[in-house]
Amino acid sequence: MADDFPDTLTQQIGVLLRRETEARVLAPVIDALAEAFGRDRVVAIVRDVVVKLAQKQGASLAAEYGDDANAFAETLQFWTRGDAMEIEVLEHSETQLDYDVTRCGYADMYRALGIEELGKVLSCNRDFAMVEGFNTGTTLVRDETILGGAPRCTFRYRFPATHGKTD
Repeated sequence: MADDFPDTLTQQIGVLLRRETEARVLAPVIDALAEAFGRDRVVAIVRDVVVKLAQKQGASLAAEYGDDANAFAETLQFWTRGDAMEIEVLEHSETQLDYDVTRCGYADMYRALGIEELGKVLSCNRDFAMVEGFNTGTTLVRDETILGGAPRCTFRYRFPATHGKTD
C-alpha cells in the first residue's frame, strides 16, 4: 500500500521536477478520461485527490519539522529548490509568514506544456490544503496568483500563537 512506503521523492528531486513529471503523465490521462466521462467531472475528481494528497503532505511535514511559522518557513526550501521560484519575504514572526512569489517556474512549466488550467489544479490547488494538513489552526489568504494572470502570488499565513506540534 502506498501509505506504507515513505515518499522521499520530493527531497531527492525537488518539487518542480516532481510536478513536471506528474503533469506529463496526468495530462494525457485526464484528457483520455475526459473524453469518456466529461472534462469537468474528471478535473473535479483530480482536484479532490490533489487536495487529499496535499493535506497528507502538510501533516507529514509538520510531523518532521513542527507546525509553527518557523517550521513552515523552513519547508519552503523544497518548493524553491533548483531555482524553482523566487520569493520575497515581507513579514516573518512567530504567528505570521507573508511572502510574494515574484517568479514561478511552476507557472512557466505548465504554460510551456500547454496545460495552464491543469497547473492551477495540480499545484496552486495544493496550497490551502497543505497548510490545513500542516496546522489546522493556520489560515492562508492568497489574493493573486501568477497562473491567474497576476504579476505575483501573494501568500499571507497566520499561525496560532502556540509553540511546537499541535494535536
